[in-house]
Amino acid sequence: MKIPVYLITGFLEAGKTRFIQETLMGQSLETEGNTLLVICEEGIEEFDPTAFAVSDVYCETIDEEDELSEERLLSLSDKHKPALIIMEYNGMWQLSSLYDNLPEDWVIYQELFICDSNTIENYNRNMRSLVVDKLTSCDLVAFNRVTPEMDRMPLHKLARAVSRNVGIIYDMTDGSIIQDTIEDPLPFDINADIIKIEDRDYAYWYRDLAEDMGKYDGKKIRFKGVVLKDETVPKGSFICGRHVMTCCADDLQYSAVACKWKSSETLKSYSWVEITGKISIEKHKVYETPGPVVKITSVIPAAPPEQQVATFD
Repeated sequence: MKIPVYLITGFLEAGKTRFIQETLMGQSLETEGNTLLVICEEGIEEFDPTAFAVSDVYCETIDEEDELSEERLLSLSDKHKPALIIMEYNGMWQLSSLYDNLPEDWVIYQELFICDSNTIENYNRNMRSLVVDKLTSCDLVAFNRVTPEMDRMPLHKLARAVSRNVGIIYDMTDGSIIQDTIEDPLPFDINADIIKIEDRDYAYWYRDLAEDMGKYDGKKIRFKGVVLKDETVPKGSFICGRHVMTCCADDLQYSAVACKWKSSETLKSYSWVEITGKISIEKHKVYETPGPVVKITSVIPAAPPEQQVATFD
């Protein structure tokens, strides 16, 4: 039988314990059987099991990341026979430590990232890889301790720089919850005769293309990129794109599109060019499935941009 797991992530003193405590004090989690609460971080606040509306809650602590083994998690299941699991995860641990050791019958039902609106931007500047790690897979990010006069745009952008699909809410200091309604206009005009992608916007464009290729089918595009040709690229074609970094050097990826041009043999790999052409979503040997192929109308040699690696900053 599969056991649903509610995974609560966030950094120290972000409000994870309070959120779980208030959840268990209410009736929002209705389950028959035992509830296992796995605590991976000890903060200032402590749980008060006597206040839980849910009966039969058993608390277990995992103090070190290397203790997060499948064997340990299975032993907790065997000990408490839970029908529901809530895990308060340590923000300084990579989520792969959990997902790589998740028992087969533990299913992440919902992943929530809780952030203190007063400190999360500092974490993002100094520990961005950990912030990205939590934002990448979460279903919902909750920014708490938000005051009415606080500008919510930087918080919105922080989340959207990693995920365009994650839900965003603001837990206000007056006790109200505000849903994020900030629109995300693309930094380029998708309805222009030729969509011009500025150097600073390449990462945003490529992510949008990957998420919704269909809306670019038949569109004319112009952008600057690095040429790549090797034995996998057929005659009359080349690949053009840029290295994109989401959070750190470890996730650097060459994010590019296939291009068709009859004079492709004149191009040299690793040269910078500005290309113009029409996008068609079709099969191409460089893709395993149909993907964006630019039918080239113009190739112009170009100087590298000031920042050669495209980012979401």
